[in-house]
Amino acid sequence: MKDFSKIVLIIIGTTFVILGVLGIFLPLLPTTPFLLLGASCYVKSSPNLYDWLLGNKYLGCYIKNYSEGNGIPLKVKVMAIAILWSTMSYSIAFVVGNLYIRICLGLIASAVTYHIISRKTLMQDNKQGLPEMQQFVESEYINSKNSVLNHEYIDSEEI
Repeated sequence: MKDFSKIVLIIIGTTFVILGVLGIFLPLLPTTPFLLLGASCYVKSSPNLYDWLLGNKYLGCYIKNYSEGNGIPLKVKVMAIAILWSTMSYSIAFVVGNLYIRICLGLIASAVTYHIISRKTLMQDNKQGLPEMQQFVESEYINSKNSVLNHEYIDSEEI
């Protein structure tokens, strides 16, 4: 029975990690919460997968920034709160009929919103906190911009 629960946690954790990776590229999916959920599933089921996730040069920084208290990027905060309230509002308005459950959902959404807002915001100017993939993209952009600015053009009369 213990092995079955580990397998289930690995499957759930892998699903969360996949959603977290998709969140890097899709603006509607938050990355950090899904990676944190995946890490929490891995820590209970497979220390090897947990170590791999934390050691991953692209994904580990999201978890480390949160767990070390560096903060959550503003974009992630905004998207998480927007998704939270849109799904909760839909559930409260159209899915749930019981008034007490509606109130509980509203209180849960408020508490989660408070938690997200109360976390430190990771500023994008802080290069140490940026994921390596984002740093690479920014450095390539700057390098290409500098090469265009420093490029010497040949006069058409010289040809």
